[in-house]
Amino acid sequence: MSDDQAETRCGFVALIGAPNAGKSTLINRLVGTKVSIVSRKVQTTRGIVRGIAIFGRSEVVFVDTPGIFRPKRRLDRAMVETAWTGARDADLTALLIDAGRGLDEEAREICEKLGEIGGPKILLLNKIDTVNREMLLSLAAEANSLTTFSRTFMISALTGDGLDDFSNYLAGAVPPGPFLYPEDEVSDVPLRQLAAEITREKLFERLHQELPYASTVETESWKEQPDGSVRIEQVIFIERDSQKKIVIGKGGDTIKAISIAARKEIAEIVERPVHLFLFVKVREKWADDPERYRQIGIEFPKT
Repeated sequence: MSDDQAETRCGFVALIGAPNAGKSTLINRLVGTKVSIVSRKVQTTRGIVRGIAIFGRSEVVFVDTPGIFRPKRRLDRAMVETAWTGARDADLTALLIDAGRGLDEEAREICEKLGEIGGPKILLLNKIDTVNREMLLSLAAEANSLTTFSRTFMISALTGDGLDDFSNYLAGAVPPGPFLYPEDEVSDVPLRQLAAEITREKLFERLHQELPYASTVETESWKEQPDGSVRIEQVIFIERDSQKKIVIGKGGDTIKAISIAARKEIAEIVERPVHLFLFVKVREKWADDPERYRQIGIEFPKT
């Protein structure tokens, strides 16, 4: 059978794990471009982000989910439930564990709850360059004793080590079926939303110690200009007026640096010049506003 006549496959693979396990770095590496933001700040990913990759005759839709942790606030609970919903809805679930951190209490709880999820499960031991082989084998055995995994892969999302084997496995593991997305599409995230997420990433990179977690970015305006460039207006929402000076910085230097970094990356993605304008506004208790959850793409918890 020729390649043109070969059976096509398509399926969803949910990536789950504790915060900072490397899920966003992994999905960006597998897709080949940025579709999910990366930050040292935990719980950076808030909603479901889908990245699309083609491996041979198979289309694999990776579902990047928020990190799973013990929720304390309404937003936390929404994010954790979103992650488990992503796993329940997928054809396969891949659990990513930071090999350097090992099977801590958080990872153990995820392993145990994963047993309640149907469908094949894959174990990914990430950051393999941080531990020796004996520790990796011991970690793999321990994790497999908690949950039944179809396969175990030892990888580095940062360098790409081990990802060819993982990709080849997925190409044959997703179910037969037609492609759901055009072959040149890498994500179903609208550009307006991705642009806002990139700015939020730069915000966290610059202020990950000073700025409280409850901040968000929304793209309010996206206008195509006659010269082929795009003019983007975004609002950084914070919860208290006292946080404004943190975001703006002395003489506006902080928000200027955030804008320059975000504009450069957005321009690379849209492949055209970008004029980015950032504004800072106070929106008290935005994390209790159902409309904000809808915009993020997660379910608003009642309690």
